[in-house]
Order: sequence, then structure tokens, then C-alpha cells
Amino acid sequence: MNHPETILRTLDRHLTRPVQLILYGRAALALGFPSPDPEFESTMDVDAILPLVQMELIESDDQFWTALDKTNQELEPQGLYITHLFSEDQVILSRGWLDHLVPIELAGLLHLSLFRPSTTDLILTKMMRIDPQDRADIRFLLQRSEPGFERIIMVPKAIHLPDIPEIISAFEGNSKWLLELLSEQTG
Repeated sequence: MNHPETILRTLDRHLTRPVQLILYGRAALALGFPSPDPEFESTMDVDAILPLVQMELIESDDQFWTALDKTNQELEPQGLYITHLFSEDQVILSRGWLDHLVPIELAGLLHLSLFRPSTTDLILTKMMRIDPQDRADIRFLLQRSEPGFERIIMVPKAIHLPDIPEIISAFEGNSKWLLELLSEQTG
């Protein structure tokens, strides 16, 4: 069993009722694609996006937060955790991203329903910082992307870009890098 699966199965065991999680980051790459890079399976954490339309419900779900605490306590000796939960307005995503979620099948879960954003939206989330690992992940995702996805970075109104100077700067730098990469691949 890989690290993201261990984390999520532990969380599922501590839950008492259904919870939907939208994974992103390397856990989404490890569990949401066939034949993932084995490196993705060694990530030590699970990141999730919390939709704004569900925020009030999530924030008041004591059993979820208790299960999350129990999971982190149980997995602490292994260095595994799930603490990176971001609301959708803290992440770069396309407008209407919730309409394009992809289910993640993980047999035997009792309470967790897992999803990941579309491949395009996963690429956008990887553009929040200029980092060699994130750029390697973008290359992986490019091999699995929908044709013409790159148009989305050309239309600012098509995405939600958090109003955080570091994220805006990283997105601009990554957009330029990505367009150059795509030009090299097609040229």
C-alpha cells in the first residue's frame, strides 16, 4: 500500500459517516491516474480542496475533524499526515472546476468518496509556485491532458487566481515556462 492510500484508509476507518474529499497534489497523481510515477506514491501527505459551497458544512462536521486528528496522531510515527486542506479560493482553478471532477476508485472505503480535479485543473494547482518538483508533475500531467488545455492560461477570466502576490508571480512565470515548453514540443 502506498502512502496516500495508507493515509486515506486510516482516515476512512476513523470516520463515522460519509465524507467527500477532493484530492490534489501528489496524492491525486498517485491515486487518480493509471500507471503513476512510483515517486508520487511516496508523498508523505494528502492535500485536499474544500469547495466554498460546502465550507459551512465541512467546518461544522466535528466527526470529520476528530477523525482527521486521530489519523494524524496514528500516522505521526511514520511521518504521514493530512493537514493541507485549502478552500478553493486559495488555489488556482478554472471557473466551473467542480463540474469536471474525476472520481478516484479506492476499493473497500466505507465513508470516504474520493475525487480529483480535471487534469487541466491539476496543472493549474501545480502553477502556484515555481518549483522543480511541481514542474516535473506538470510534465507528467501534460502527457495525460486534454487537447487544447493550454488555452485556459491565456484567458485570465477562465481561471480563479488567488490575490496573493507570490502565487500571481509564480503563475505568470510558470505560464511563460509552460508556453515555451509546449512550443518546443510542437516545434
